[in-house]
Amino acid sequence: MSLSADSKARIEAVAHQTRVDVIRMVHAAGCGHPGGPLGMADFLATLFVEHLRLDPDNLHDPQRDRFILSNGHTCAGLYSLLSQKGVVPRDMLLSFRKLGSPLQGHPHRNPELGIDMSTGSLGNGLSVGAGMALAAKMNGWDTRVYVASSDGESQEGQVWEAATSAAHYGLGNLTVMVDFNNVQIDGEMRKVMNVRDLREKYAAFGWHAVDVDGHDVEAVDQALRAARDVQDRPSALICATKIGKGVSFMEGEPGWHGVAPKDDQAAQALQELGAA
Repeated sequence: MSLSADSKARIEAVAHQTRVDVIRMVHAAGCGHPGGPLGMADFLATLFVEHLRLDPDNLHDPQRDRFILSNGHTCAGLYSLLSQKGVVPRDMLLSFRKLGSPLQGHPHRNPELGIDMSTGSLGNGLSVGAGMALAAKMNGWDTRVYVASSDGESQEGQVWEAATSAAHYGLGNLTVMVDFNNVQIDGEMRKVMNVRDLREKYAAFGWHAVDVDGHDVEAVDQALRAARDVQDRPSALICATKIGKGVSFMEGEPGWHGVAPKDDQAAQALQELGAA
């Protein structure tokens, strides 16, 4: 089933608002990570709008879907998406990274806000996601578990331990979406520690694995639908993206991994996004 024009427009609108929110939040905080969430906005918006069963009315349902942002430093995008789902109050967003705010610089588990795991120490999210998926399977629940990860995080050995166990237990209810932008804090991933072809790696570990353009919401939607049809093994979507997507001076620039825009830069970014 192809994505309808209305659904595509809704996803694109959510992705656009996510980018606007990220710039405003990181600028207001004076610190944070804008590049990653700008690049992840399209594929995560597709997940949150069309696939993830999470809303204010089912937060405490043990059988609802789960989402783990394993590369937790990109959480400005997660908070925006949760706010657009009606889970996080919109007026809370600008408290990002402020003392006492529940919206910290890395996600802090908070069931009231739909945050399913505290993350930030890279490599842990897929292991916990596999545990959640296994528990749901053992309970006979129609729960799907989604984990966002990254190419840089894939340098961590624990990721591959989790990949081994998830395949061993046939966790068809587990999907990882890997942000593959070839950027990490120290520069280009391929120069720092090349993880090479992640689709081939996940496939070799026994996963259903596909490459997808992370900015093509229709392609991402089709890949997520295909993953739902795979019942006997977990799925990995390797989402090719560009860091800083949507803001000209941030696109493809490793320096925007973890730097807040100054006043004039934030103004330019918001103007380019049509939100000045």
